[in-house]
Amino acid sequence: MSRDPRYDLLFEPIRLGPVVARNRFFQVPHCNGMGYAMPQAHAAMREVKAEGGWAVVSTEECEIHPTGDVSPYVEARLWDDADIPALSLMCDKVHAHGSLAAIELAHNGPTASNLYSREVGLAPSHQPQSAGHPHQARMMSKRDIADFRGWHRAAALRAKRAGFDIVYVYAAHDLSLPMHFLQRRRNQRIDEYGGSLENRVRLLRELVEDTKDAVGDRCAVALRFATEEFLGDEGVSVDGEAREIVQMLADLPDLWDVNVSAWHNDSAPSRYSNEGSQEPFIDWVKKVTTKPVVGVGRFTSPDTMASQLSRGVLDMIGAARPSIADPFLPRKIEEGRIEDIRECIGCNICVSGDLTHTPIRCTQNPTMGEEWRKGWHPERIAPRRTDERVLIIGAGPAGLEAARALGQRGYDVHLAEATRELGGRVSREARLPGLQQWARVRDWRVGQIERMANVSVYRESSMGADDAIEFGAGHVVVATGCNWRRDGFGRSNSAIKGFGEFRAYTPDDLMDGEIPPGPVLLFDDDGYYYGSVLAEMLRAAGRDVTFVTPAESPAPWTANTLEFPHIQKRLREVGVEIVAAHNLVEFDNEQATLVDVWSGRKRIIDCASVLSITSRLPNDELFQNLAARESEWGPAGIKSVHLIGDALAPGAIVHAIYAGHRVARELDEIATGAPAFRRPIAGPTT
Repeated sequence: MSRDPRYDLLFEPIRLGPVVARNRFFQVPHCNGMGYAMPQAHAAMREVKAEGGWAVVSTEECEIHPTGDVSPYVEARLWDDADIPALSLMCDKVHAHGSLAAIELAHNGPTASNLYSREVGLAPSHQPQSAGHPHQARMMSKRDIADFRGWHRAAALRAKRAGFDIVYVYAAHDLSLPMHFLQRRRNQRIDEYGGSLENRVRLLRELVEDTKDAVGDRCAVALRFATEEFLGDEGVSVDGEAREIVQMLADLPDLWDVNVSAWHNDSAPSRYSNEGSQEPFIDWVKKVTTKPVVGVGRFTSPDTMASQLSRGVLDMIGAARPSIADPFLPRKIEEGRIEDIRECIGCNICVSGDLTHTPIRCTQNPTMGEEWRKGWHPERIAPRRTDERVLIIGAGPAGLEAARALGQRGYDVHLAEATRELGGRVSREARLPGLQQWARVRDWRVGQIERMANVSVYRESSMGADDAIEFGAGHVVVATGCNWRRDGFGRSNSAIKGFGEFRAYTPDDLMDGEIPPGPVLLFDDDGYYYGSVLAEMLRAAGRDVTFVTPAESPAPWTANTLEFPHIQKRLREVGVEIVAAHNLVEFDNEQATLVDVWSGRKRIIDCASVLSITSRLPNDELFQNLAARESEWGPAGIKSVHLIGDALAPGAIVHAIYAGHRVARELDEIATGAPAFRRPIAGPTT
C-alpha cells in the first residue's frame, strides 16, 4: 500500500532553527509517571514513538532545580550532571530511528511542592503554594531571578550534552515561573519584572535569549505558550494580552508550541472536547510570527491534520494522547494504512498515570508503559508456539482484544458472543452522553479481526460448560463480563435497607433503555464517571435528579483523568442537586434516608426511584462450572481455561483490554516463577 497523496504535506521536512525534522509529526511533551525514577522504561516508551514515525519526540516537563521539585509527581529531572545519563539514554533511543529529541525545561514556581527537596518555593510575589500544601512560596529577589536564569541556562547546557536537539522554554499550563510572571493575578511586583506587560514579559524574553545563546548553535529553542486560560482579565487570554505577548517575542524562538491552559482544558476529555477544538485559540499565531508553529487538538484523523497544515493553522501536528494510543500513527498514514490507526478515545486514563505517580497506561494501547517492563511492542507480537485452537467466550473489550492479539499471533481463534452486537460494555457505554468516541475501542478491534482469516466470530452464540468442553479447543478464554449489583453493596454499605423489597435501578437498567420514574435519587458509591454520565442522561429525559455520594464531591477519582472540573460544572449547568458526604441507608419507595458521614445526622429526601451505582459482580458462572469439571478437560483436549477481564474482577475498560492482551501474550509462555516484568533496581552507591 502507498500513501494517499492528500497527505504528502504531512511528510515534508521542516527546519527548526539549526535542526531539521523529517516530517510534520511532533510528539509534544507529555507526562508518563516514569520519568527520572524509571529511565529505561521512559526511554523505551519514547523510542517506540520515534520508531513509529514521530519526527520529534519530547520528554515531559523536566525539573531544573531543587526549588522546583514537583514530588510526589515523577517527571524528568536535570538538577545536575548526575541526571544526564538517564536522559542521554532517551536521546540515543530516539536518534536511532532518525528522530529529534526535545526536552521541556521547567521550574514550577509556586505550583511546585518541594516536598522532597524541602526548599522554600519561589514565585513572582508572595503567595500560597497552589496545590493546597500548608506553606507559601516567597517573592523572588533580583538575585533569585538572576539565579533562576543561571539554573535554566545550566540545564540547557546539560540538555545539549545529553544529546537533545530541541530545548524548550516553558510558559504554559499555569505550571511554570515564566508563565507566572506573565499573569497579573500572580505577579504583583513593582520593579522592572512587574506591572506593565513589557515588564512581565521580560523574564520570558531573557530565558529564550539565554537559551539560544547557550545552545542555539546546535539546538532549536522552542517556546511553549498558553494563549488562553479561560479566566477573563484574571488570566492570559486571546482577547487580552496573548496576542501582544506573541508579537513581542514573535521571531525570537525557533518554534512556537501553543495551546490552552490549564491542563484540564488543554487535554480535555472527549466528553467535553472534540478533535481540533483548540484551533480558535491558536490559529492566529502563524499570522504573527514567521517561525514554525506546532499545536495540539487530540488529532486522530489524517484529513484533519492535513487541513490544519494546508489552511495555515499549524506547521506541525502536535500530539500527546494520540501518540500514546498509537505510537505508529505517522507510519500508518505514510504506508496508506489509515484503517489500522488505533484512535485515541479521550478517556484520559493516560493522564491518571502521572496523577497517581505510576507508569502510564492507555485504554486503546495495552502495550503503553510495558515497552521495557514486559518487552511489549504495539505492533509486533511473538508468533504462536502451538497449533491448538482457542475458544474465546464473550466479545466485550477483553474478549475482542484477546481474539485480535491471538489472531495476530497466528492462532486459529473462535470468538463466541451471546448477543448480536459485539463490544459488550463498550457498545453499551458508548451510547451514553458524551462517550460516543469510546466506541473506537470496539470498532478498531472488530475491524482488525474482520481482516483475519484465522479468526471466526459467532454472534448470538450463548455457550455453556457442555458447549465449551465439546468444542474441542486447546485453550478456553472466558470473558463474560459483569453486572451491576442491585443490593447496595459497595464501599460504604454491605446492603441498603429496602433494596430487597423495593427495586433499585442500576446502570444496566438505564443502558437497557429503562428510565426510572422521577424524581430520582442517584446514589454514587463508585466515584468514577458513571454517576455524572447517568445524571446527565436522566436530566435529558426530564427527570429531577439528586446526586448523593458518600464522597466529598461527585466523581472524585476523575481528578486523575482531568474530568473532575468539567463534571462539577456540567452537573450544575444541567440542574442536578448535589448532596455530598452523605450515605444512603434506607429506601421505602417514596423516601430515602441519608446519613451525614461525619456527623451521623439523618436527612430524608422524597424520591420516586433510586439509581444505585455501587459495585459489580463478575459473570463467572460458566468459568466456575468449567473449573468444577476439570477432570474432563484432558479427554476433551483442553490444556488451559482462563478467566479474564470484568468476569474475573470488574474494573475500567483499560483493565479489560490489558487482561485480553496479556492472556494473548502469555497463553503459551513457559512459567518460570520469576516476576512477570522487569523493574529498575538501584545499584551500589558511594
